[in-house]
Amino acid sequence: MKLNERGLLVVISGPSGVGKGTVRKALFEIEGHDLVYSISMTTRPPREGEVDGEDYYFVSKEEFERRIKEDKFLEYAEFVGNYYGTPKDKIDEQIDLGKEVVLEIEVQGALQVREKAKDGVFIFIAPPTKEALFRRLLRRGTENPKSIQNRMDKAEREFPLAHKYDYIVVNDEVTNAADRIIAIIRAEHAKTERAIYKYKEMLEVK
Repeated sequence: MKLNERGLLVVISGPSGVGKGTVRKALFEIEGHDLVYSISMTTRPPREGEVDGEDYYFVSKEEFERRIKEDKFLEYAEFVGNYYGTPKDKIDEQIDLGKEVVLEIEVQGALQVREKAKDGVFIFIAPPTKEALFRRLLRRGTENPKSIQNRMDKAEREFPLAHKYDYIVVNDEVTNAADRIIAIIRAEHAKTERAIYKYKEMLEVK
């Protein structure tokens, strides 16, 4: 019997280019864990091949704005005329089922989520060095030098925000970073504040 049968909200965040998506994918390749990916809600139309409830939850603008008024998002933003957000109710459903819900998000979005998900586990993914981050952005080959410099400048502003997270994981090697996150999840489940009630129930401690 597990001491803590509820799942966790695990927020993976960090500057652009640090490898958040790659670490998240490696995390899901590790067997033996009830990990589910947090699916965003959007008002943009589905692209070819996208499936509602798998790629995104697709809703109308009216439905999205109703949810905003009812405070049903952990965070949301508007890009190019469409809304994108993280629905609280969908995450709560999975956590109640004992799943670890993984949310991969940019730094500012993570800080929004922190305000509403006090019991979430917030992990800042950091590069080994600033030079390593620059090389990763360069290797993408998708952006011009000015765009890369803009991302580096943004990263410089975001590095100091790491103190607002619970953990810092250096992405020196992807599988190592994923293993560290799994270790964090295990440790969080054993925390007294999460496990004490189940522990007392098991041993009938008053």
